[in-house]
Amino acid sequence: MTSPILVTGGTGRVGSLVVSRLRDADREVRVLSRRSHDSKDGIEFVTGDLDTGEGIEAAVNGIGTIVHCASSVKGDEDKARTLMQAASQAGVQHLVYISIVGIDEIPVDSIVGRIMFSPIASQQAAEKVVADSDIPWTTLRATQFHQLILTVAEGMAKLPVMPVPAGFQFQPVDADEVAARLVELALGEPAGMVPDMGGPQVYDMTDLLREYLRARHRRRLIMPILLPGKAAHAYRDGVNLAPEQAVGHRTWEEFLEEKPWDTGSERNLSQAGELA
Repeated sequence: MTSPILVTGGTGRVGSLVVSRLRDADREVRVLSRRSHDSKDGIEFVTGDLDTGEGIEAAVNGIGTIVHCASSVKGDEDKARTLMQAASQAGVQHLVYISIVGIDEIPVDSIVGRIMFSPIASQQAAEKVVADSDIPWTTLRATQFHQLILTVAEGMAKLPVMPVPAGFQFQPVDADEVAARLVELALGEPAGMVPDMGGPQVYDMTDLLREYLRARHRRRLIMPILLPGKAAHAYRDGVNLAPEQAVGHRTWEEFLEEKPWDTGSERNLSQAGELA
């Protein structure tokens, strides 16, 4: 009998899509959540906390593969270490991790970098924890999700003037397309660092915001600002882009046409979460 696949962050934006696609593939799924949920339709919910380690040993028991989608603004390194230690003791054979394109090229060692891009440092360290573990692993780096760009745009639109980092470009990708790739990797053999995954088009941040304002029938003044520091310079150099891996299909315009603000998208800040 095939063992269930554990999905951390399985109630979040990407994790829930991974769970759905695993069920479509007729796989039994176990979801790690900090809150209690009723198990149903081949999905077993277990309560555990990667911050404290409570419930993690039970969550990984009998698991062969983990898809690690849990992420937050800080503490990803410690969460990954807690998970990997428990998974190693349980004999887990494969861990799939979702990370961020260019994460190893964004310096966050300055004060400004740590303040503005702290989630990146956290995920950089988590990625290393995964790679240094004794569990065979696969890591997929993706560009920013549509929902993340939307969250940023929604926040900026609350101001009369929208301050935009000058020279920043993004390549938004559909979360469900990333979930499909994660499931494909989870059902395969450990592959280490696999090719990046990006959306179909690279946009200047000002163009993304203009399209958002047009779709919402709003008017705002957009004001480019030049951010200081090495991390901001790395973004202006496009290290967060993967134009050679523009394998996604759903564009920003198509995403906006579906009026995603009506589905509570602005509440979803986790990417493998975060403006990275």
